[in-house]
Formats: sequence, C-alpha cells, structure tokens
Amino acid sequence: MIIVSAEPLQTTKLLSQLDSSSDQCGAVVSFTGKMREEGESGKPLSALYLEHYPQMTEASLEKIVQTAQDRFQVEHVVLSHRVGDIKPDEPIVFVGVASKHRKASFDAAMMIMDYLKNEAPFWKKEIYLDGSEVWVAQKETDQSAYSHWQ
Repeated sequence: MIIVSAEPLQTTKLLSQLDSSSDQCGAVVSFTGKMREEGESGKPLSALYLEHYPQMTEASLEKIVQTAQDRFQVEHVVLSHRVGDIKPDEPIVFVGVASKHRKASFDAAMMIMDYLKNEAPFWKKEIYLDGSEVWVAQKETDQSAYSHWQ
C-alpha cells in the first residue's frame, strides 16, 4: 500500500492495517519520520512544505517498494508520505514492513527510507519562525547511506 497525501498521517491505523494483513509473518517493523522543530540550519521552524508531482512521485515510490520486496522477500509494505504544509512534531513519513524474519523487515525498511531520501521526487522548503524560507538541498549523509545499498 502506497499513500501520498496532504492529510495528516494516521500512523496507528497504518500499523494496524499492516499488522492485520501479516498473520503469516514473524516480523513487523515500522518507522515514523516526524518534522523537527529546527531546520537544517538550526533555526526554529514554523512549518515545512513538501512539493511533488503526483504521477512521477507515485511511480517512484512503487519502484522503491518493489525493489525492497524483491531484494528482501518481504510480504507486505505500507508506505505513506505527507505533502503540503506540515507543522512541527507531525509525521511526515511512515514505512511499515512485514516479513517472515526480522532482519529482512529491518533491512527493507532502512533501504526504503534511504531510497526515499535519494530517489523520490519530493522538494522540501523550510519555513522559519521569522518568516524566511529556504528550499533544502539533499544532505551528504543521505547520499552516503544510499550508496550502501548499491
């Protein structure tokens, strides 16, 4: 299941859906990424704005999920990503993975997140409390984590 929406993420509901569809699995792993109160520069944020092109984004997310499923033989993946305006402490992304064994679930979830940070066409703008705004560039640490899977 892949969801891209401006609506707030219902992480408890997403995890419950994953868990209920995974009765043949021995491992269910989830990750929730939340908006921090400080931007990349350390300045306090009032919001984060995520922009995307729906068809391109959904195709990219499908490819990322399929890659993880093929590589780790996971049974189920739930990926939900916010777009639009996001406030501090709100969830931005939810990744849930179910498989027969824990290592596959952990590895698949981590790989999905690393691929999201590098391959998914999302553009992130930080909006600071002082009213200034800046589009955020990709971090070197994200590129390094991504290269681990190549």
